[in-house]
Amino acid sequence: MKSIVAVVAPVLAAALAATALPARSQEAANPLSFNASLTSDYRYRGISQTRLQPALQGGVDYAHSSGFYIGAWGSTIKWIKDSGGDASVEIDTYAGYKTEVGAGVTVDVGFLRYNYPSNKLPVSANTNELYGAVSYGPATLKYSHSISNLFGFADSKGSGYLDLSATFDVGAGFTLTPHVGHQKVKNNSASSYTDYSLTVNKDWEGFTFGAGFVATSTDAYIGGKGKDLGKNGVVVSIKKVF
Repeated sequence: MKSIVAVVAPVLAAALAATALPARSQEAANPLSFNASLTSDYRYRGISQTRLQPALQGGVDYAHSSGFYIGAWGSTIKWIKDSGGDASVEIDTYAGYKTEVGAGVTVDVGFLRYNYPSNKLPVSANTNELYGAVSYGPATLKYSHSISNLFGFADSKGSGYLDLSATFDVGAGFTLTPHVGHQKVKNNSASSYTDYSLTVNKDWEGFTFGAGFVATSTDAYIGGKGKDLGKNGVVVSIKKVF
């Protein structure tokens, strides 16, 4: 969740593959799954949510065979306390519908709420978004539209994030995921920016190991900590789904 783009106050959340939501399996043998991960830096839309430090994350997903799904995901964070608030965790809840509409074409639509319990910022960081995505082959184009203020930015209802990503199976359990996205903050063009990433994942013994390069077009400082949270960097992670 998410991201930190201004100079001091509010902020605009991928760790590796991030993006945002944990991966779901529509036709899983067991529709209920859990995931836990450790990442060296929680990046969301290219911006660190943990002051360039590690985060613990985990979630639960239920995916019905009809295509409907629901889930929750959480992570430790630092950006709200750095902004003068009082929340050390992010808890996301979401629900949606995913289905194949043609040969190789999949549509995914849903609602996502980013929750920052007792964040106590002047403008609440809690954010509601509607999203829609179209996938064809390895590529996915997704648009997320805020129906509330965006992560503490005043008068930012109607902000949008457009991203294009792809996942390529390169063999031996390795996948390669390039990504580019653009965050537009309504009524705050100075905080709008573009992010890029290239991630390599490896499945091994029931775990997924990841390493990725993340970059943005913006400098993102917050809370007087003197760290550029949008700086180019490498993020590594380990994840288990069970």
